[in-house]
Amino acid sequence: MSKFLNRLFGRVETKQSEARSLIAVSQMGKAQWTPRDYASLASEGFMKNAVAYRCVRMIIEAAASVPLRVEHDGQRVTDHPLCRLIERPNGEQGGADLREAIYGSLQTAGNAYVEAALIDSLPFELWNLRPDRMQVVPNGKGWPEAYQYSVGGQKIAIGRDEAGWLKVLHLKLYHPLDDWYGFSPLEAAAFSIDVHNASGAWNKALLDNSARPSGALVYGAKGSERLTEDQFARLKSELAEAHAGVNNAGRPLLLEGGLDWKPMSLTPADMDFIDGKHAAARDIALSFGVPAQLLGIPGDNSYANYREANGAFWRHTILPLVEKTTRSLSAWLEPKFGGARLVCDLEGLPALTAERDALWARLEGASFLSEAERRQLAGLADVKREDCHD
Repeated sequence: MSKFLNRLFGRVETKQSEARSLIAVSQMGKAQWTPRDYASLASEGFMKNAVAYRCVRMIIEAAASVPLRVEHDGQRVTDHPLCRLIERPNGEQGGADLREAIYGSLQTAGNAYVEAALIDSLPFELWNLRPDRMQVVPNGKGWPEAYQYSVGGQKIAIGRDEAGWLKVLHLKLYHPLDDWYGFSPLEAAAFSIDVHNASGAWNKALLDNSARPSGALVYGAKGSERLTEDQFARLKSELAEAHAGVNNAGRPLLLEGGLDWKPMSLTPADMDFIDGKHAAARDIALSFGVPAQLLGIPGDNSYANYREANGAFWRHTILPLVEKTTRSLSAWLEPKFGGARLVCDLEGLPALTAERDALWARLEGASFLSEAERRQLAGLADVKREDCHD
């Protein structure tokens, strides 16, 4: 297969990775499942945790808002089949919708799978597939030969076309201990998410009990006399039915002889769960690369103002994610579209206005540069030589 691809694309044949062959032997060429419970991570981390949910939403919405452009032979083109595919990848989604789903899969699962539906050997539609339903099917040399999609007890293999082009693009985040699958920020934040969720559950339990420990009933009978089992069970039942819950807050207790109510209050140590919850929230935001200041989490903030935090969020989280994903998509689709490639179109993004103004100011002061060189450094379209002045 590799020799066939080399002849097809005109590449010089190179030696295969010897280390990779050991992986193939150890795995025996069998399909490998994602080694974690994606459903539990998505349920507890994304669907039940407000901080993780907001982090994911901020990242995928911001990343999907970055437009893409198509270039061919170094020039921007607008009338190209790849332009239509990126703008309208399938009959149900626009380009931003598909990219949002891709980024969401990366943030929650660490893996994203894009399937290309072909017509006359050219990609006609692109679809994002659920990562928990996909498994890698490696070949004898340790490289993915196909991907198996499973749903409702049915399985289908998505492999290569007649030209040897793999019809599934597997995007993944770096995982130091897995040969096939990526590691998601959601999994890295799983411990902090558990702490944050447990703090919320504890706080909810307090509210259900009038926001304080209910206290203790002391049986003051003489000697070593104790309540009988029937008396103890009846007392617990009456307390649960008549005095537990928000609706019964403040209702007075009617005590029989020998019973005494000893109220209890929260100590400062008991209130530490609030600080612990905020610390867990900051750890969750750190895992996703979202400044805590943008989420309204109290505590020590690393940035002087919201604008500075937002700029760092775009520089260190959004742009690297978008660049990595766009280059992977471009490299995957380029052989099918005659060398046309995808490029992030950062011009005009409101979040980068301050940095763009600073760049233009520096270029304006660089008198040794020509107009064409300034435009090139600014990332603008090239102009004709006769329109430039030295």
